[in-house]
Amino acid sequence: MTADVGIPYRLTRLGVVMAPEPGQPWEAEGVLNPAAGRTPDGRLHLLPRLVAAGNMSRIGLAEVVVDDGVPTGVRRRGVVLAPDEGWERGAHHGGVEDPRVTFLERLGVHVMTYVAYGPLGGRIALAISRDLETWERLGPALFAYQPGLHIDLNLYLNKDAVIFPEPIPGPDGVASYAILHRPMWHHTMSGLDGDAALPAGLSDNRPGIWISYAPAAQVEADIRALTLLRDHRCVALPEHPYESTKIGAGPPPLRVPEGWLLIHHGVQGRIVPGFDPSQQRDLIYSAGAMLLDAHDPSRVIARTPTPLLEPETANERVGTVPNVVFPTAIATIDSRHFVFYGMADTSIGVALLDRAP
Repeated sequence: MTADVGIPYRLTRLGVVMAPEPGQPWEAEGVLNPAAGRTPDGRLHLLPRLVAAGNMSRIGLAEVVVDDGVPTGVRRRGVVLAPDEGWERGAHHGGVEDPRVTFLERLGVHVMTYVAYGPLGGRIALAISRDLETWERLGPALFAYQPGLHIDLNLYLNKDAVIFPEPIPGPDGVASYAILHRPMWHHTMSGLDGDAALPAGLSDNRPGIWISYAPAAQVEADIRALTLLRDHRCVALPEHPYESTKIGAGPPPLRVPEGWLLIHHGVQGRIVPGFDPSQQRDLIYSAGAMLLDAHDPSRVIARTPTPLLEPETANERVGTVPNVVFPTAIATIDSRHFVFYGMADTSIGVALLDRAP
């Protein structure tokens, strides 16, 4: 258990910034769950997931319109990543989904983590860009064998990956780039659902947040080392009612005076066995927060016992998947932080992140 106090932050919804464009086939089933970043000229952009008919997802680029310091809309700039590789497409499905983008200042590149929805389901993949427009795939993430863990993380579906923006100490003290992710023990790369062996020391099979590392020296010598991850450990499991079914990371962690602030999503409700987990209808997705230790982000020092933001408006309660608030990006405008989030898997909302009084 972790402390339920000491997170002096709040989210205040401001409205919808992007909704499906009528007549646009790429957006027929929704625009949602964006990443965010700035092009070399300093303009803020979203990289939304665009869903076409048949749940086929692409990643777009849209410049954020800002009025009086507040995001109010977007200007579309097209598609920047499509499911063109075999490991991003199955026989009757495919997609590049739910991107998160971190700018690694030491390397001068944006790194995108996304879900490649391929032949056997969803797995984490990475791509890099210097301008947000042209992306180079690094490939799927690979998890090194870890003696004593008693499982191979590569055998499980995995989502909700985010990268810290700067090197942090790894478990062995070596400066490393760290990635948060969410393996799912009920969903394996065999395509078969069912109870699976759990990692050593873990008795709770609900999906939670894990962390893995790549040594900074190796990454800075060859950025493809970001796909070769090691030293895996569990960071957090569901604890509170609003996250009783599963939890996952939201936007990339934000450095604050108290440590690393992680806005995460918590899910409550009943999962129907054998049904696509991304299309469940009896779940509620809300946004919460955790504070991770500044020097050891595998350690949670505080978390919110109730949501910072939960489905309340019509746009959050009614859509492709109802009752969803799904945070995926944080951007700074005029020294203020804004969180962008998916609304009912249909549109994109924005909320102000600030310190609570």
